[in-house]
Amino acid sequence: MELTFLGHASWLVRTGGQTLILDPFLAGNPAATMRPDEVACDFVLISHAHSDHMADAESIMQRTGAVAITTNEIGTSLQGKGLQVHPMHLGGKRAFPFGSVKLVTAFHGSGIAGGHACGFLIESEGKKLYFAGDTSLNLDMQLLRDVWGPIDVALLPIGSYFTMDADDAAVACRFIAPRTVVPMHYNTFPLIQADLDRFKARVAQESPATEVVVMPPGTSRTF
Repeated sequence: MELTFLGHASWLVRTGGQTLILDPFLAGNPAATMRPDEVACDFVLISHAHSDHMADAESIMQRTGAVAITTNEIGTSLQGKGLQVHPMHLGGKRAFPFGSVKLVTAFHGSGIAGGHACGFLIESEGKKLYFAGDTSLNLDMQLLRDVWGPIDVALLPIGSYFTMDADDAAVACRFIAPRTVVPMHYNTFPLIQADLDRFKARVAQESPATEVVVMPPGTSRTF
């Protein structure tokens, strides 16, 4: 499973012979390392409908024929535009050519009427990847450790204001107990600046067995 950080909360995941893009926000993203017209993917995963998480989803889907995996409300909206979607909802799990995706709780605004934000638990090639999306700290994260785990890699927001800050994200690591945590959703804009050294120190206190891996935008790592 290869992860490439595209900046903010956007990721490319190459696994099981497929390429996924998570929460594509590239054209208006000052931290982005790829343009929307450079993306080649099979699936687009959308955690919620705020523009900094799906601004480029439609253009990527239209050009590539990629299929969206998202909540029902976002899925219905995209289907109405003639795009291919696998609509799901919180608690649902579905098999795909690369493995499986389960939609899990995220406490955040949905960005669409009647909707819910979500996170993704992706299982592929013997690995479990948790993409938190935008969320506050919540006790449901313990399910990732006690019921759905063990989690190999957790992608957690740390920028505060709209999501968890570095301290809460470190507590989330205690709840989840991932083997590796990678921070995201920070330093894109002045309002969400984060102290990476503080995050590393707090994770060392809260979840000593968790490795903190910082991936600057544009870098890739195979897990």
